[in-house]
Amino acid sequence: MKRLFTILILSVSVLTSSAQKQVVLDLFKKHGIDAGILEQQNRQPADDHAFDLKYSLITDSKETVTLAKYDPSKTQSDRWTVITVNGKTPGKSEVKAFLKSHSKQPVSAKIDDATFLVEKETPESVVISYKQDPASLPVEAQFMKDCRIHMTVNLNTKRMEKLQSLNEKPLKIKIFNAQKLDLVVKFTWNAQEQRYFTQSEDMNLIVKFLGQLSPMETISEYSNYKKIR
Repeated sequence: MKRLFTILILSVSVLTSSAQKQVVLDLFKKHGIDAGILEQQNRQPADDHAFDLKYSLITDSKETVTLAKYDPSKTQSDRWTVITVNGKTPGKSEVKAFLKSHSKQPVSAKIDDATFLVEKETPESVVISYKQDPASLPVEAQFMKDCRIHMTVNLNTKRMEKLQSLNEKPLKIKIFNAQKLDLVVKFTWNAQEQRYFTQSEDMNLIVKFLGQLSPMETISEYSNYKKIR
């Protein structure tokens, strides 16, 4: 009897997941949107392209702007070149800090089909949302299980415009307690290569540090993508 009950629970869970996703698929079909837009590989970072990066770190007390270049044809340790920091030649500590924050591999998590929602539908766009499957998240990104991701699709182009990740509860990110996480990633579609390229990433955080709430914003602006053959 216990085994039968477990099977019934699992069956109901699968049916619910399928139903949630089907609502989104039906919406896409209604507007002629390719369902492949949901596939993670369609928006992976361009690891076969060189590009330029303008990286801004904004806190209560100051703003630091770093200009850098990325070239995947070089050895792993030499792919990033830091050009300037606030318009000046970077020091060793500044280069080290930049490389430390940009050396990690991007998270590639699976969507939890049971969490799909249609958030908004207008003549110009549709917005759907979902959460990521906790089992597919690496340890250092487990806090993302408490974030909901909102995808905006332009109904004129039928292309994804942006992804916005918002926390639904306070987060534990390494040693910090974050009260707010708001990450907006904007994309451009390259018709020749039939893929998305990241245009910008804007992350706003409010963390609690030494009993005080501290806002922090990072803005990454990507340009001059060039395929490395």
